[in-house]
Amino acid sequence: MSLDQVVLLEESLTLAEMVSSSSIALEYKKSKYILEQDILAQEMISRFADMKEKYEEVQRFGKYHPDFHTVSAQVRTLKRELDFHENIANFKKAEKELEKLLIECSRIIAHSVSEQIKVPTGNPFFDESSCSGGCGSGGSCGCA
Repeated sequence: MSLDQVVLLEESLTLAEMVSSSSIALEYKKSKYILEQDILAQEMISRFADMKEKYEEVQRFGKYHPDFHTVSAQVRTLKRELDFHENIANFKKAEKELEKLLIECSRIIAHSVSEQIKVPTGNPFFDESSCSGGCGSGGSCGCA
């Protein structure tokens, strides 16, 4: 490992520490802790995970499975309950904010080398650095 690489890794650790101690990361950690302590939320998450397994099983057969409509409706209902639970919603919001910060850090680093470097954003439809139409289409990424 060269001296440049060692220095770069040390600076990466400094950046990681800055991100970890940022107000966004602290809010994420706080909301995660609150969610982990919320017994009702944990029970809801567990019920949803169980129902999701049933849903995936039912999906293999589609509308021909006898429980298709029942299980599908139950999954949607449980998902809605999760989305409206205060501690779960707060955690998801904090998680999204931290994700945005990490994506922006990745984008800045990648684009400092080259604008053509793709940075995963978690949403291929709004990824400014991804090809529109895929490689070989001559899209915005410059592929030919």
